[in-house]
Amino acid sequence: MEKLNLSLFKQTTPKQVIFNLMLWLTLVCMALLFAPAGVMAELNLAPFVTQYAQLLGLGLILGSAYLLMGVVNYFLDEAIDYLKTKRAIETIEEKIQLLDPTERALLREFFLQGETILSLPENETAVRGLLECKILECLGNQKHYAIQGSTADYKISMLARRYLNRQVLRLPAGEPSQAQMQLLIQARPHFIHTAMPTRKHAA
Repeated sequence: MEKLNLSLFKQTTPKQVIFNLMLWLTLVCMALLFAPAGVMAELNLAPFVTQYAQLLGLGLILGSAYLLMGVVNYFLDEAIDYLKTKRAIETIEEKIQLLDPTERALLREFFLQGETILSLPENETAVRGLLECKILECLGNQKHYAIQGSTADYKISMLARRYLNRQVLRLPAGEPSQAQMQLLIQARPHFIHTAMPTRKHAA
């Protein structure tokens, strides 16, 4: 039991502690200031409230202001996240209409190789362009090589996945024929052959 209590205490952040203190301060001050007179007399708290009414009022104001500020900040953060996501979706939709052959071929690699994560050269124009447009996400794991430069692990962003269908990627419907497969292989980006081996992850 002691170990469990200690682990719970370690998981509590200073921000959570302050929030809990302010919440209790507000509730206690509100209860003392606005409780019915009969209840306060029965609990013998009326003299205490009368003596410290100004401090209790100040505590109520401070606690309420802190909690209100927290609520406002929460809704502001939610609004900012919503606007960022909306803007990212608009950027993705615009970019999907303007994919060049190399970018389209690069995105096909995820489907042709059946991978959710590929190791790609960081300095390639197609990689940087798709990254800036929020279609690709960099997962880190940078590695540096003398000949081909640095590579990192990338995946297709969750926002972009719903836009990347067979029609957008110019993939044949159903199982590709031998001739279609040869065309897809010939259209692969040149840097795919020199990039580091892919890392397999479950979809």
